Amino acid sequence: MTGHASRSRSTGAGSDRRRVRSGEDFDIIIGFLGFWALVLLVVTVWMEVTAQPALGWALGLLATLLALYGMVRLRGKLPARTANRKTD
Repeated sequence: MTGHASRSRSTGAGSDRRRVRSGEDFDIIIGFLGFWALVLLVVTVWMEVTAQPALGWALGLLATLLALYGMVRLRGKLPARTANRKTD
């Protein structure tokens, strides 16, 4: 009987922490997409300047920018980050 009592947890604090963490996850994904959007922009411009086919690169850039736009819109619906990170 005592083994079952140790398994139960309060969901109040854990769900708040998870909600803040999900906002941080969105920030990481936005940064990742932003980096690759910049890389694809440079590659696309370089391909255009050197008169090489750039349609595939441009479509990849478009897809990345649309994903970035969607993530920024979704991030706006999440609460602001208020949790402090623990330093070990």
